[in-house]
Amino acid sequence: MPHVADTHEIIRVHGARENNLKDISVELPKRRLTVFTGVSGSGKSSLVFGTIAAESQRLINETYSSFVQGFMPSLARPDVDVLEGLTTAIIVDQQRMGADPRSTVGTATDAHAMLRILYSRLGKPYIGGPGAFSFNVASASGSGAVTVERGAATRAAKATFTRVGGMCPRCEGRGSVNDIDLAQLYDDSKSLREGPFTVPGYSMDGWYGRIFVGCGFFDPDKPIRKFNKREMHDLLYKEPTKIKVEGINLTYEGLIPKLQKSMLSKDVDSLQPHIRAFVERAVTFTTCPECEGTRLAEGARSVKIKGVSIADVARMQISDLAVWVRDLKEPSVAPLLGKLSHTLNSFVEIGLGYLSLDRPSGTLSGGESQRTKMIRHLGSALTDVTYVFDEPTIGLHPHDIRRMNNLLLELRDKGNTVLVVEHKPEAIEIADHVVDLGPRAGTAGGQVVFEGTVKALRSSGTLTGQHLDDRTSLKPQVREAAEVLQIRGADSNNLKTVDVDIPLGVLVVVTGVAGSGKSSLIHGSVAPLDDVVAIDQAPIRGSRRSNPATYTGLLEPVRKAFAKANGVKPALFSANSEGACPGCNGAGVIYTDLAMMAGVATPCEECEGRRFQASVLEYGFGGKNISEVLAMPVAEAERFFADGEAKLPAAHKILDRLRDVGLGYLSLGQPLTTLSGGERQRLKLATHMGEKGGVYILDEPTTGLHLADVEQLLGLLDRLVDSGKSVIVIEHHQAVMAHADWIVDLGPGAGHDGGQIVFEGTPAELVAARSTLTGEHLAEYVKA
Repeated sequence: MPHVADTHEIIRVHGARENNLKDISVELPKRRLTVFTGVSGSGKSSLVFGTIAAESQRLINETYSSFVQGFMPSLARPDVDVLEGLTTAIIVDQQRMGADPRSTVGTATDAHAMLRILYSRLGKPYIGGPGAFSFNVASASGSGAVTVERGAATRAAKATFTRVGGMCPRCEGRGSVNDIDLAQLYDDSKSLREGPFTVPGYSMDGWYGRIFVGCGFFDPDKPIRKFNKREMHDLLYKEPTKIKVEGINLTYEGLIPKLQKSMLSKDVDSLQPHIRAFVERAVTFTTCPECEGTRLAEGARSVKIKGVSIADVARMQISDLAVWVRDLKEPSVAPLLGKLSHTLNSFVEIGLGYLSLDRPSGTLSGGESQRTKMIRHLGSALTDVTYVFDEPTIGLHPHDIRRMNNLLLELRDKGNTVLVVEHKPEAIEIADHVVDLGPRAGTAGGQVVFEGTVKALRSSGTLTGQHLDDRTSLKPQVREAAEVLQIRGADSNNLKTVDVDIPLGVLVVVTGVAGSGKSSLIHGSVAPLDDVVAIDQAPIRGSRRSNPATYTGLLEPVRKAFAKANGVKPALFSANSEGACPGCNGAGVIYTDLAMMAGVATPCEECEGRRFQASVLEYGFGGKNISEVLAMPVAEAERFFADGEAKLPAAHKILDRLRDVGLGYLSLGQPLTTLSGGERQRLKLATHMGEKGGVYILDEPTTGLHLADVEQLLGLLDRLVDSGKSVIVIEHHQAVMAHADWIVDLGPGAGHDGGQIVFEGTPAELVAARSTLTGEHLAEYVKA
């Protein structure tokens, strides 16, 4: 290890205390690949993302002028004594790429921008510049592009081309149109004063109601069904109009355009659950009949290169598009073709060749999002950069992990420092240096339990070292299916009219390489059925005020128990309601905005970070006040609510499920924003386990799980099956495959090379046959 003072060779961290880190110090070799391991919640993300990467970004922001910094997000300095030897950090994380329906794989990676330039230069007939092919740019005239012969355009005409957009005027570039069921928006037998609206948030007590009643466009006491044509138009479609209500200047707008802006312009999956339920009930989305879902105006679709439009190429599988671009030989745009080819080839290299550029970016999984973000860095000429990855193997079949490993090593070999948070043994194996955190999670973690080589890790005695070479045996006996769920003719996305029988009453694992059609088959054909509980990879939404107690519904029975025991209102025991400390509004911290400098969050002096009014903390239940209960870890709270004067079966049931999924160490009041990806997934699983349903679908439940925790997950899956549930797991982890009663393997490849059932049977039969990629890797994994 280099001398501590040599910051040219090391990144030195001294006295890190972010989240659960216990004043730790590490020295990381530069221009090497360092993997951070440890159980979920041990402090890996707090060290790598919350300390090293966060401080690097903060220091870079400080190099800008105060004026520019005023437009940038304020970043607080991490809780650490010394950070030396930092270089520019590029974070490639699992955050989804946003649910904006206008964002696609092509727009998110600049591939579509390059295609637009290509079509503006080589496409026939010539209709204008790159903007003429953008579905996010409206035409100045609103009617699409105007065709002009190349070379015949005057300067004046060319000036107009920059204002010609490619947006389909019918769907405004979204690719779909919506049809709203008015009966789901209001009860037309009621008047406005009686509160007719069934739209979430549109109560007559709030400003929406007061605006509709006081706008003067209709009689508020007349039932809506008696409105005349003009009144109905004003209620539903009136353009924004200035009005005065109760002496206040406001803007009135019809119900439909207001809903379009507030709810229907967003991706449905990004909405709050109660709003999403309303939208799904009231609105029917159909492919735009004018642009056939391409989002583009007719003029943009009419332009061709070798008989192919930009809409056609955006729909191609990227691996096919890469071949098409490679075959274009046009010296005038050679640099552009070279750059575009490199980008498309990077998709293929990284295992995403099965995507298309018109795929909405909000539909990508966390793993797909992370790999898509990698693409812009693979061809970068930058060196001595610190790349930070958060479990880059998520969503990857063992066959694809080798490819990902090669890309990480390629970044290192360019002279960059690569920091990777990982659990997969195949990814840990390639590390030059390993930092293992633990020994456990939460308050029992936050320490460095090992630093060194992979070889030394094996003999270190840490949890990671003990489990690094874990292998599993095939089950000697598998459960027999009680009946089967028949799927016939499944053809969504890349599925090739698939017929398959899914056994019920057993543990079924669906596997195959990324993009082979696993999710299309299960989420497309099984999830919509009655009696099915589907736990997908959509992220948990929650602010600093959300915590495990609020998210799981645990706080509700606890608040009622406190209220009953003390003869007061339940709202007093919510830090988001009447019980909130007035000094910090229940946040527990005071945030001081320092303008162009990083803001500072300090514990509230009035409540000392407890979030509640002092008077509320005088009320007790079972000898504890509400703040003390929220400070308890799940395991302690489970014992507290189990019996005695604090016995609370409704709370105990929820806590039991949280402990079942391995979250016994989490504090009930810990903000969701501090939870790792794995913790959030398991919190979601615990919440859904309380739902009634005969069939459970789990989508990669090993995400974020340490090697030592996989066994606990398998026990949980067994308990679900033994309680009479049918469990279908989409998974790549070999230990989960080996534990299955039945395996359905899709492939043989990804995209149009997949979409077929390549194996159905028991794990033992799959290993014996070795007829698929999954079979090969499972055979290598299991004990002989």
